[in-house]
Amino acid sequence: MDSPESSRFEQYWWILKRRWLPASGIFVSVSVIMSLVASFQKPVYVAQGLLLFKRLNTTSSVTEVGKEIGILQPLVDQSNPLDTEANIMRSEPLAQKTITALNLKDNQGKPLAIKDFLHNVSVTNIRKTDLLEVSYQSQDPQEAAAVVNQLMSIYLENHLDFQRAEAVAARKFIEKQLPQAEATVSKTEAALRQFKQENQVISLDAEARSAIEVLTDLQKEIAQNQSKMADVNAQYESLQTRLGMNSKQAIALTALKQSPEVQEALQELRQVEVELALERNRFQPTHPTIAKLESKVASLKGILNQRVKQVSKAKPKSHSQLFQLGELQQDLTKELVELEAARLGLANQIKALVNAQTAYRKRLNDLPRLEQQQRELERQLDVSQSTYSLLLNKLGEIQVAENQNMGNARIIAGAQVPMIPISSAKIAYIAACFQGLLATAAIIYLLETRDKSLKTIKDVKQLFKFTLLGVIPHFNKSQLLNPSQEVLDPFTPQVIVRNTPRSPISESYRMLQANLKFLSSDKALKAVTVTSSLPQEGKSTVSANLAAVIAQRGSKVLLIDADLHKPVQHRIWDLSNEVGLSNMLVNQVELRDAIKPVIENLDVLTSGVVPPNPAVLLDSERMASLINHVASRYDFVIIDTPSLNVAADAPILGKMTDGVLLVSRPGVVDSGSAAFAKGLLEQSGQTVLGLVVNGVIPDNEPNSYYYFSQEYISDDSVALNRILDVASYE
Repeated sequence: MDSPESSRFEQYWWILKRRWLPASGIFVSVSVIMSLVASFQKPVYVAQGLLLFKRLNTTSSVTEVGKEIGILQPLVDQSNPLDTEANIMRSEPLAQKTITALNLKDNQGKPLAIKDFLHNVSVTNIRKTDLLEVSYQSQDPQEAAAVVNQLMSIYLENHLDFQRAEAVAARKFIEKQLPQAEATVSKTEAALRQFKQENQVISLDAEARSAIEVLTDLQKEIAQNQSKMADVNAQYESLQTRLGMNSKQAIALTALKQSPEVQEALQELRQVEVELALERNRFQPTHPTIAKLESKVASLKGILNQRVKQVSKAKPKSHSQLFQLGELQQDLTKELVELEAARLGLANQIKALVNAQTAYRKRLNDLPRLEQQQRELERQLDVSQSTYSLLLNKLGEIQVAENQNMGNARIIAGAQVPMIPISSAKIAYIAACFQGLLATAAIIYLLETRDKSLKTIKDVKQLFKFTLLGVIPHFNKSQLLNPSQEVLDPFTPQVIVRNTPRSPISESYRMLQANLKFLSSDKALKAVTVTSSLPQEGKSTVSANLAAVIAQRGSKVLLIDADLHKPVQHRIWDLSNEVGLSNMLVNQVELRDAIKPVIENLDVLTSGVVPPNPAVLLDSERMASLINHVASRYDFVIIDTPSLNVAADAPILGKMTDGVLLVSRPGVVDSGSAAFAKGLLEQSGQTVLGLVVNGVIPDNEPNSYYYFSQEYISDDSVALNRILDVASYE
């Protein structure tokens, strides 16, 4: 089995072989024209220069200042920065500057157009290097070198201006941002200072540690004072029980004891009471002395009570307390008062300590929030200060870079005036031939795409998928006739098997007849309908020659021309067509009067007068009866019908016969018509006996079925003079 590559090459070879005439004409025409054009062209010179690019300019790499400016960094990962620079060099602004600087003119003396200039300019990146090659082609070698040098110089100026413009833009941006950054720093510092003042913050960490220590000390002091308080309370309660008075009463008695007025009144009262007691021993209660003393006692008590009230709000239970307050009681009372004072002092001290503890605890609880606020403010301050410092540093760097930037591209090879042109006659002729080949390929492709016809037997078989019963080759007059033979009337009917029974074409028809004979072993074929997809495929010629071959075998054959649209059989057999099938179907003539013998065992029933509606006549019981009648009288009946794209006569008659024999001719039938014919036959339920491929040119077949030679043609076949194009007339 051939490989796909060899099959494809063979296919291309047969396409070229099939289209050799237009292909040769186009190749020769284009090659000659382009060669003539090349011969009149002037020589063209090319000048070249080289540019070297560095990712970082030397000054920046030494000073580390402005090193980001001018770095060649692509925005897309797959892109090459040098490709970008190459396109910049080919931009219209640089092209216009070069044209203006050199005053370039075209052939008419006008300023050179930018598109013409760019057409001659080439900027390419040398692989695996940081070099750009700049070239320009011109008919003037001095102009070519001048253009390259000028273009590179303009590019370097533009490149340097662009990089400096980046530095200037960056400097202006930073100068605009500096005041804002400085204001942000001042604002943040003021906010931090205000926060510390409002919250009395110096060092929160130290304050937290100190607060914890103070809380510990306060807790200890509170515990100690509470212990003292408990001791003092115990002593106080004990003295209070012994004295029978509380601290207020003791203080009041002490105050009364220490008051001269009260002591004076108390002393007088005591003397009067003593005197009253003595007088009661002497006198009766009703004695005036007793009454006088009792009245004096009452008066002194009133005075005493008045003086007691003046000295102290606390009133003793009885006046005897004022008389019974001795030295010991005075000491105890003093001690009770002192304990009360100590108790009050301890209580106030504990309260103060608790308040201090509460304040410290509240402050300690507030410290995390204050610390968070302080950290946030300090972070804002750090950021603003960092931004301000960074802007200051960048401003200095960019100012230096702006003054020292020398760019990252330089010329390492200027263009020299070329001495040898790039174009020569030999190259021009080779290019002309190459263009001729391209034009040839284009015209072949165009012809092949526009030609929808089936070109080979293989194409026909693959589309129809019917049994191939016969292949009828196409032979021209030069293939059949000897040069010494005289050419007769070129319109002589083409019955090859009658005129040249020993010719290769006759053998092809005999093979077709044999295949039909052995097509059905159960029942012999009696009637066959012959049709084709399109006109000019040779169905009528095949019908006539097949009928003649069968008749030569000794079978009685009837050939019916049922093509009532464009009948041909009467011309092939040189018969009159005044009466025929159509006349018989309308009962104008009898069958025996319409049938005409042409050769031994072969009768022909011509079409007769062309009716206005052939389908009505053919699709009738009269036609069916006629076929049955002639099938019983003849050994074989062949019915020549119109093409399937012309009328539906073939499917109608195919149902009345044993089957349909389809004739197809490569180069005439196209895929659309063939598909339509196949679909029509299948849709109408026809019995397709097989396929006859007519007019086959062996030279056009990649795998020829037959190879014919002149040695098969007998010298006594004088009747070959009557043949023009075999199997091609209809």
